Amino acid sequence: MQRPKLPLLPRRGRVFQAPWERAFDRVITPFEAFIHRQTTSGLLLMGAALLALVAANSPWAGSYQHLIHTVIGVDVGGWRLEKSLQHWINDGLMVLFFFVVGLELKREVLVGELAELRQAVLPIFAAIGGMLVPALIYFALNPEGDAARGWGIPMATDIAFAIGVLVLLGRRIPKALITFLVALAIADDLGAVVVIALFYTDTLVWEALIAAAALLALLVVLNRAGVRRTSPYLLVGVLLWLALLKSGVHATLAGVFTALTIPAFPKYDPVRFSDSVRELIGRFDASYRPGENIMTNVQMRAIVQALENGVRRVETPLQRLEHELHLPVALLVIPLFALANAGIPLDLAGMTTTLTHPVTLGVMLGLVLGKFLGIAGMSWLAIRLGVGSLPAGTRFSQIVGVGLLGGIGFTMSLFIAELGFVGQPQALLMAKTGILAASVVAGVAGCAWLWWVSHRVATLQGEPASDATVAGVRTGHANR
Repeated sequence: MQRPKLPLLPRRGRVFQAPWERAFDRVITPFEAFIHRQTTSGLLLMGAALLALVAANSPWAGSYQHLIHTVIGVDVGGWRLEKSLQHWINDGLMVLFFFVVGLELKREVLVGELAELRQAVLPIFAAIGGMLVPALIYFALNPEGDAARGWGIPMATDIAFAIGVLVLLGRRIPKALITFLVALAIADDLGAVVVIALFYTDTLVWEALIAAAALLALLVVLNRAGVRRTSPYLLVGVLLWLALLKSGVHATLAGVFTALTIPAFPKYDPVRFSDSVRELIGRFDASYRPGENIMTNVQMRAIVQALENGVRRVETPLQRLEHELHLPVALLVIPLFALANAGIPLDLAGMTTTLTHPVTLGVMLGLVLGKFLGIAGMSWLAIRLGVGSLPAGTRFSQIVGVGLLGGIGFTMSLFIAELGFVGQPQALLMAKTGILAASVVAGVAGCAWLWWVSHRVATLQGEPASDATVAGVRTGHANR
């Protein structure tokens, strides 16, 4: 049955549209929005890291160190929680980062690049190689003593930095290559979370651990009971963070555990949502009175509120939280983490000694060489065995470039370094130096290699580089 045409409101009544209000003029996919946010995060991360380095090597270095080590306490009755500003960022704010990582992991497994086994095999193989080979290289150079605790540092890839570098290459890069990198980095993040949970845990406090297990069970019950409001999950998540903080297991894992219990199914199906929106729009148009705006027309205001409620019900809570939190995490949490952790004093006179230190060398070779060999090698093996295939429109030489970019291990590598070298400032300094140096080398090498490969492919084909590009990112910038 054909739907009746609805009356349209006269255009003259629209007087409050500012030039920047273009919410309905631009429709981009969630993946395109994700790439755009990661690019912005990567650029901010670079700026924050550079600012921290300048501050740590300037006349204000003492003030910088004093600031990040300022002790801040929370006192409630007789209960007190006291940490330095750096630890509040690393153990507190970074919970939001791990929460978003958990949301991304769940989405990718349910509907993303890790949902179908055939698509997921190649990035999973690449991620496994990109974790194992770097750890083995580091461990070969630091087989014993306290330095051996740093083996997990070169295992991680910084998704924001790596995607930021890829996007800089624009139309030279097939969109499928970006998708491959995202899937690889998500699988890599999952591996890093498991490593932190199993190998970077302090002495366990069983009473707190039992309380944490009970809270996690409560989150699962909320999910299975069909609770769709996010506030109960977030409240229990905060309590889970406190329990893990006292248990000895790193508290940021509360973010991942909470995220994995957030409901991922909508209340309305698309057909019901479409019918409801059409009906409400018809009532909205019928309620219009010339000369009135939304503030003076009670009926129109009520319909708009009903529309908003419907939109919230057709979205999944997971989708909504990921969308709402990704930007604050990208623009605030990660840059603050870089400011608090990337500020290392550089001794130019002793730089040769620093760069040849086993910890520095292990981190650098693990990230640059290990990631390259692990990602490219395991990808080649998966293709040769026939269990995986190259993403559409890509060449293996471009996978090699992704292997180089995988050596950008900034955020998660710094995080693991802080866990691995607690109370060892010298080893921590060497590890951070290796991370920063390796990230620069890997970023430049990967960017140069991909530029050369794409230029060579375009020259051989006698045409411009691939148009199967980061179209969403370009479109997003163009419409801003």
